[in-house]
Amino acid sequence: MGAFAFIALMFAAYFTLLQLPLEAEALTRHYDFNITMQNVTRLCHTRSIVTVNGEFPGPRVVAREGDRLLIKVTNHIPNNISIHWHGIRQLRSGWADGPAYVTQCPIQTGQSYVYNYTVIGQRGTLFWHAHISWLRATLYGPLIILPKKNVPYPFPKPHKEVPIIFGEWFNADPEAIISQALQTGGGPNVSDAYTINGLPGPLYNCSSKDTFKLKVKAGKTYLLRIINAALNDELFFSIANHSLTVVDVDAIYVKPFKTDTILITPGQTTNLLLHTKPTSPAAAFLMTARPYVTGPGTFDNTTVAGILEYDSPAKKLKLPLYRPSLPPLNDTAFATNFTNRLRSLATPQFPANVPQKVDKKFFFTVGLGTAPCDRNATCQGPNGTKFAATVSNISFVQPTTALLEAHFSGQSSGVYTADFPYSPLRWFNYTGKPPNNTMVGNGTKLMVLPFNTSVEVVMQDTSIIGAESHPLHLHGFNFFVVGQGFGNYDPINDPKSFNLVDPVERNTVAVPAGGWVAIRFFADNPGVWFMHCHLEVHTSWGLKMAWLVLDGNLPNQKLLPPPSDLPKC
Repeated sequence: MGAFAFIALMFAAYFTLLQLPLEAEALTRHYDFNITMQNVTRLCHTRSIVTVNGEFPGPRVVAREGDRLLIKVTNHIPNNISIHWHGIRQLRSGWADGPAYVTQCPIQTGQSYVYNYTVIGQRGTLFWHAHISWLRATLYGPLIILPKKNVPYPFPKPHKEVPIIFGEWFNADPEAIISQALQTGGGPNVSDAYTINGLPGPLYNCSSKDTFKLKVKAGKTYLLRIINAALNDELFFSIANHSLTVVDVDAIYVKPFKTDTILITPGQTTNLLLHTKPTSPAAAFLMTARPYVTGPGTFDNTTVAGILEYDSPAKKLKLPLYRPSLPPLNDTAFATNFTNRLRSLATPQFPANVPQKVDKKFFFTVGLGTAPCDRNATCQGPNGTKFAATVSNISFVQPTTALLEAHFSGQSSGVYTADFPYSPLRWFNYTGKPPNNTMVGNGTKLMVLPFNTSVEVVMQDTSIIGAESHPLHLHGFNFFVVGQGFGNYDPINDPKSFNLVDPVERNTVAVPAGGWVAIRFFADNPGVWFMHCHLEVHTSWGLKMAWLVLDGNLPNQKLLPPPSDLPKC
């Protein structure tokens, strides 16, 4: 090799080394979350609400893929607190997952806990929220994961990115609402309004000043980071006279498709591209959301609105305001068509690693039921009973110590049993006439999985009390939605139509009302992982269970030890 060639090679190697940190550079990002009470007024009602740092919604957490997050949460209020980083895989860091009495005891008044985790192999929009009782009614905020440096989006770079987070506003204290419901056995009072970024908007009384306004420029592309943090409602969302392009769900890229309206359940997130009009129109446009309703119970039948405004120098004083047309409240056909359009990218860069063979198959029912009223009193549920909710007719009994701690310390006796059933103990026509006996069983039962087991779970809705859509969220994992349908699942014929090529990958999926959904995942994350309905009322009634994934043989397949500041019960 000549001297010039050698020098050129050394320069090339030097510049390559200089560039490596830019691509692989990962930061440790620190956040302080102080849980405090704050007076907030909506709909002419002032209420003292639980907040992070006095903000409602709470502060935005931003990281890049590969970054480590250290978030110190200090509890300054009388309630116990825990925070869940919804959708974060928490690989080997289950101590930072957050559901109270599952992966940690809650943070008590005056105490602090540092949530310590690294974002591995994820990018997109997620969110954080309280994970104890109904405190997530006000305790939530965006969790935005940017791609690694110098790694582009697989779609045109947007002019601007805007988080849009849906919530529910209660004039009364949500903690009092669920407490009363659990005592009386009836359904809880519904919210008084939906919100966009904490604001109900102009369609409610005494609310026009509390309206979210999105100001845009003509001829630009905006990335809307949509989050449904509502307690109990799936929502339709649309912007008048504008189409949207879906590019991501639950922080996973999807094959882009255009739509006028989206459906998003509590616990789900999605990224939408909004292409503004080529020239500024002499008009403003409402963006509205209202519920998709499947169950027999009462619901908040209202509509939240924000306003899309163009940045125009020739603005009229009074612009016409256009309103979108949303699907009917019970439009299951739209819901089904929308979810069927979601597909993974399934490219070499973003593969869909769907388990092709399954080690363990499970069939779970999800739905409502009844429980006896305490002390022979009469309750407000069906026929004087209490409402209950179950997975496979087992209503989860919350322990008084954390499941993960009990497992790690080998002291599970009296805390949980490892005998959750593979399939329902009692078979019936799940979507036909319900059985006469609607009473539920109770227990703190876990399903145990060896490390890296390939798993298929079919979740079947039941008609007990009424068929209803259930958005099921699995902690610690993403899963592939390989199939769904209506009626009773047919284990012989339905798997023939499973999509094992490019199914959508999610962390929260809606079990269709009167139907079923099939998911697959690899149990490659050791720890105890909660799975529950993200309708908070159903979680309160017991529609939840937990998976225990055992350690693997290799050092990097084992749960890390608990941190020294892990809260005590």
